[in-house]
Amino acid sequence: QVQLVESGGGLVQAGGSLRLSCAASGRTFSSRFTMAWFRQAPGKEREFVATTRWIAGSTYEANNVEGRFTISRENAGNTVALQITSLKPEDTAVYYCAASPRVATITRYDEYDYWGQGTQVTVSS
Repeated sequence: QVQLVESGGGLVQAGGSLRLSCAASGRTFSSRFTMAWFRQAPGKEREFVATTRWIAGSTYEANNVEGRFTISRENAGNTVALQITSLKPEDTAVYYCAASPRVATITRYDEYDYWGQGTQVTVSS
């Protein structure tokens, strides 16, 4: 089994920054797993944000967040962070951490096997 626990969400003013973190654990988890962040705003579908493979530097951010969102791998690959800057009200959503044993750049939510409970990010204008 794999457990993913997100933290770091909260209420922030537009223009501010946040750092989300996701700690992975479990008997079957490996630091070689591909990990990612998705988000889901009320009434909208789950949206890909960023992903990272275990290989250093193998990151990919969605076009609509590139330059403001940065994904990184930490703690020997067992933690994935998402640094968000210049927050906008439209960034308001529940942010989910996901993991897959596949070593690939994966942007489809249905290709991830494991999910965290999510952390709420609310950006006020």
